[in-house]
Amino acid sequence: MTGVIVFAHGSSIESANDAVRTVVAQMGAGGDYPLLEAAFLEGGKPGLEESVQSLRTQGATRIVVIPYFLTLGLHLQRDLPQLVEEIRKSHPGLREIQVTEPLDGHPALIEILKARAEAACTRA
Repeated sequence: MTGVIVFAHGSSIESANDAVRTVVAQMGAGGDYPLLEAAFLEGGKPGLEESVQSLRTQGATRIVVIPYFLTLGLHLQRDLPQLVEEIRKSHPGLREIQVTEPLDGHPALIEILKARAEAACTRA
């Protein structure tokens, strides 16, 4: 079974973390991802290790991590690979842990930006 983790930076402002949790809940609402968790790098709970452990307890043998980051910055180039390597070592029964691309470059982002601009320009 594959578990999916939406991995965000995290914030000391809990409402920001709750916004991520809401997105994850909406993603899981259709039932397409029965093993789905949010995880945070810093400032939010749970961390990546805790989310992996939760999914493993639920039967996941493979993990897909989706970075909820716009660009491939320092956290995704340095911190996430280190965390993933530590998780691989601490979960030898885990068949695979895969990290997807960040949100940057996805065509839907252009449509979102256009919608925001249109809404703002229409109000002006």
